[in-house]
Amino acid sequence: MAVHDKRELRERAPVFVDRKAGGVALAALLRTLSLEDPVILAIPAGGVPVAVAIVRETGWPIDVAVVSKITLPWNSEAGYGAVAFDGSVWLDHDRVALFGLDEETIQAGIAKTRIKVERRSRRLRGDGPLGVAGRTAVLVDDGLASGATMECAIEAVRRLAPARIIAAAPTAHRDAAQRIGAVADEVACPNLRARLPFAVADAYERWQDVPEVVADELLRPHRQQRGPWASRGPA
Repeated sequence: MAVHDKRELRERAPVFVDRKAGGVALAALLRTLSLEDPVILAIPAGGVPVAVAIVRETGWPIDVAVVSKITLPWNSEAGYGAVAFDGSVWLDHDRVALFGLDEETIQAGIAKTRIKVERRSRRLRGDGPLGVAGRTAVLVDDGLASGATMECAIEAVRRLAPARIIAAAPTAHRDAAQRIGAVADEVACPNLRARLPFAVADAYERWQDVPEVVADELLRPHRQQRGPWASRGPA
């Protein structure tokens, strides 16, 4: 599958002022792909500022695909899987083996993450299914390090029968982009880097966590009081 990037941005870090700037660069790349009936699906929380910037540039409709990584009990930054908005679970069995995780620890992590996903879904989008059937679903995050969260999101969205799935992020490790390219229809990422160690934050001059309250404020102007968010918009 195709991985689209910007040659002039390869291996650069930092390259974007902030997530908004990353979203603007990503929007420009996405517009070159001739997307038919696209809907932007923000992966919170870091993907929300990126997705909102894309929507402001393109006028495409937006919704939220809540997915959260299952983190290690002793390290909240490292994960071994993810839980999606539909309750489905994706596990990285290599990491499970690497960290020597037993079934009790895994199930406790899944249960804790499901609670987080359900809370975020209620707060950031409310009820109702994602309106992606027959459309181009553009899943947006702020970066791809391992790609675990994005892979879980792709599997969940694929079950909703979109015509095409684009995985999109301003920055990614080259290995993660290629891995995601095997499960998405296409990958859009302006800034690809192959060096290790890799951190998503290194692509941004200004980097900070995105609290749920901030994500909610960014999304609020795009929500409709009734009906699905993702009414069909301009392609």
